[in-house]
Amino acid sequence: MSRIRRIGILTGGGDCPGLNAVIRAVAKSAFNLGWEVLGIHNGFEGLLRTRLVRKLKPENVRGILNMGGTILGANSRVNPFEVVCGKGTSMTIEDYSDEALANFKKLGLDAVIAIGGDGTLKIAQQFYEKGMPLVGVPKTIDNDLSATVMTFGYDTAVNTATDAIDKLHPTAESHRRAMVVEVMGRYAGWIALNSGVAGGADVILIPEIPFDIDVVCEKVRSRDREGAGFSIIVVAEGAKPTGGETLTKGPKEPGREARLGGIGDWVATEINARTGKETRALVLGHLQRGGYPTTFDRLLGTRFGAAAIRLIQNKKFGQMVCLIPPEIKSVPIKEAVSKMKLVPVTSDVIAAARALGICFGDGAKSKECV
Repeated sequence: MSRIRRIGILTGGGDCPGLNAVIRAVAKSAFNLGWEVLGIHNGFEGLLRTRLVRKLKPENVRGILNMGGTILGANSRVNPFEVVCGKGTSMTIEDYSDEALANFKKLGLDAVIAIGGDGTLKIAQQFYEKGMPLVGVPKTIDNDLSATVMTFGYDTAVNTATDAIDKLHPTAESHRRAMVVEVMGRYAGWIALNSGVAGGADVILIPEIPFDIDVVCEKVRSRDREGAGFSIIVVAEGAKPTGGETLTKGPKEPGREARLGGIGDWVATEINARTGKETRALVLGHLQRGGYPTTFDRLLGTRFGAAAIRLIQNKKFGQMVCLIPPEIKSVPIKEAVSKMKLVPVTSDVIAAARALGICFGDGAKSKECV
């Protein structure tokens, strides 16, 4: 392969704090090597519609280090390998990956940096297998990629959730209510677990531990008997009762995962109905994706971006940068997306939480919940 002259960068999936720090690090590192950088807007859609591709200049990345969101736009709907065409009974799924690869060549790109989570990186791996020189940067607010100890955006999300829990404590106590806080976490309960413990929650419900609503209600009753008078329940959006299913909103769209939502309201309704306790639910939702990235996320994003450029310099394509403390290393993208990082039920954080009397709603451990 000839000398690198021009690279592209895209952000797939949802946005999260720290994305602009990665973009800035990539661009500044590339500029210092004399490379051109093309911003591919709206994720992989930009490789299908080249009008969405624009050259990045130093002024484009100036002052964005502390900004939330992404200056390149995010898109979780367009997968060039599975493009939804038509509607209703005439709807088909078409493969436009050859067109995307042809556009990559027409744009004169020597490599692409794809920033995204499990879905984005799986698409990136497919393009790599089709011959596109490509490296990945992990981005998932749920922190559920097994190949890296931490992903940027997660620390900010946990801080946002913890702050919300802190602010709910005085109003819950004043009104003697049970307050249910729903946070992100489709398959992995990292945000719920760590913000719940840090925020002093009484109950934490995560996808890895199916819960018994009766156990949760007994915890609420026990706090009333002890004179506390209020309870804070943190629940991940993917948590589900024993033998039940995760709750979703609306019909599943072709080529996309079902949209989760409603577990917080369900838990609040059940607590109220079964205990008579006045209960309120709060869904943090996209608040966890917004705001200024924490110092940790700015630094991690910057380290990831610079490391991605080093991978391209060394022609190490098909790799994803990852944090293996204290260093930034790399791992094959294929390996990175092969296994999801879930909260181990034997985690010392869970053990510490149980020791403090925090309830996880599992009947087998009900004696620790009262």
